[in-house]
Amino acid sequence: MVRNLSIVLLAAVVLGLPFALRPPRETGRWQPGDPVLVVISPHNEAIRYEFGRAFSLWHERHYGRPARVDWRNIGGTTEIMRYLAAEYAAAFRAWWRAQGREWPAGGGDALLDPKFKADAPPPEAANDPAARARWEALKAARAAFRAVDDPAAFSCQVDVFFGGGSYDHGKAFAQGLTVPLWPADAPLPAALLAPDGTALIPEALSGEIWRTPSFCAAALSAFGICYNADRLRDLGLPAPAHWEDLADPRYFRQLGLADPTKSGSIAKAFEMIVQEQCARAVRDAGFNDAQVARFEAQIAAARRPPGELPAEVPAAYQTAVESGWLNGLRLIQRLGANARYFTDSASKVPIDVSQGDAAAGVAIDFYGRYQAQVSAAPGGRPRMVYVTPAGGSSVSADPIARLRGAPHRELAERFIAFVLGPDGQRLWNYAPGAPGGPAKFALRRLPARRDFYPAAAPELQTAYEEHRRHTVDALGDPAVNPYELARQFTYRPRWTAGHFGILRELVRAMCLDSAEELQAAWRAIGERGGPAAQPEAMALLQRLPERPEPLTWRAALDIGQRHHPLDYMREWTLCFRENYRAARAMAEASAAPGAARTPPR
Repeated sequence: MVRNLSIVLLAAVVLGLPFALRPPRETGRWQPGDPVLVVISPHNEAIRYEFGRAFSLWHERHYGRPARVDWRNIGGTTEIMRYLAAEYAAAFRAWWRAQGREWPAGGGDALLDPKFKADAPPPEAANDPAARARWEALKAARAAFRAVDDPAAFSCQVDVFFGGGSYDHGKAFAQGLTVPLWPADAPLPAALLAPDGTALIPEALSGEIWRTPSFCAAALSAFGICYNADRLRDLGLPAPAHWEDLADPRYFRQLGLADPTKSGSIAKAFEMIVQEQCARAVRDAGFNDAQVARFEAQIAAARRPPGELPAEVPAAYQTAVESGWLNGLRLIQRLGANARYFTDSASKVPIDVSQGDAAAGVAIDFYGRYQAQVSAAPGGRPRMVYVTPAGGSSVSADPIARLRGAPHRELAERFIAFVLGPDGQRLWNYAPGAPGGPAKFALRRLPARRDFYPAAAPELQTAYEEHRRHTVDALGDPAVNPYELARQFTYRPRWTAGHFGILRELVRAMCLDSAEELQAAWRAIGERGGPAAQPEAMALLQRLPERPEPLTWRAALDIGQRHHPLDYMREWTLCFRENYRAARAMAEASAAPGAARTPPR
């Protein structure tokens, strides 16, 4: 009895110890009964802490009461999108049935499907009254879902979607999950306008969308390379400056990469690699920037099916785009061949690189800069370096949006105003302890507002001069300033935006699900002179799937409409594995190993 009691007491102590030693939660002046805002976000703990704390203080100053942010942290943007879709579908279905209306078969999928044709019934409905009735029911449900923005009707019980990428935020609006930030016929809020009336956060820059009626950039991101200088010295490698540098066979099992199916930001980084290769192929074909801009405008105006060109656009231009797209896939493939791992967390890569667990990796700029700072050796010598390849990345938005049926709508609108205003924007790059800056963490993010960067307009330049006294990064440096970086890289949405979702799946089949075979083939090629010495093996390695149909730029755009994802993913994975086995066999059957390795081009 005593022995059993002792065991119980010991277990209670063990279980309670973490709670007893846990540092006190910083709630500030907030008390039960004060406002609570629910925010879903992929942002890390440092961002959540600083924005939660600062918003509470800001709300107390402006509205007399502190406000607490209840953060919902369920994973990356992909997981957030799945969660929101499931919550809205379930909530709306319950509300629909509560009105005494029958829920149509397939209603959950059609409700949120941006491609559902509400303006025309499907062909089978012409002669099938049941199919017509089902389409009418689905159409009515979709229309009702998008017409209601009232938490008393239905809600996902979350107010704000904060963070992620413009692709996912655009998809969220297309699905009806988010609502306009301000009335469509209303001007921008005064807080987002410069004294001369210029928008402080532009709608777009160099092809990237930064602001729409449904979302607005809260911060800006670029993508690049992080590397450990000591590890590169041991490997005898120069510092990488371009994406292609990471395809050198000497990086075999030395790269840290993140899974693009888990991280929308990393998927964007892979899209940048493909975009750069498209731009290079177009330049090599003899087309300059002015011609490209004119061609893209003419293609957009023609409104033809993807890949079909108006008469004034030369076929060679589209051929170059498609060739560059293929080159981009093959470059990503070689990065995957050099991968030490693919992690679910984009923030893990720069951490591992700084510790020497990987020699280099693909990183989001703020993770790279932050880790370079915190991992510096005594005396300030950097253990890890982050670089955005010149002309190798656009600058994309990290947006904020209000969710449909937000339970605390007014508070959500206040939070969005705070994040987009100077008080929220200072948190991204001010030094901890600086006036108006974060309390503990240097977030190392790029503010979205134009008045944080050098400008010709005197009022904006004055604001920049004030901010620069407190920022951790030199925001005026052309290598950091997103407004300057954007001028070095023009994002052409038609080239790759339509492939964004399929690129995630393609990388998974090409590099993750067939990783063992890919790396075995790459090792055999590297040990026998490298890619230049093994053209036949490389041709097999880089061969793209022919099943369930030949994979091309055009086919990839709508393959999901002709084949089920499980079917084409299975076929792709099998095809890649077969190709990699054949490439390995070809390399191993070749002449004398041991020749000097030649970096791939």
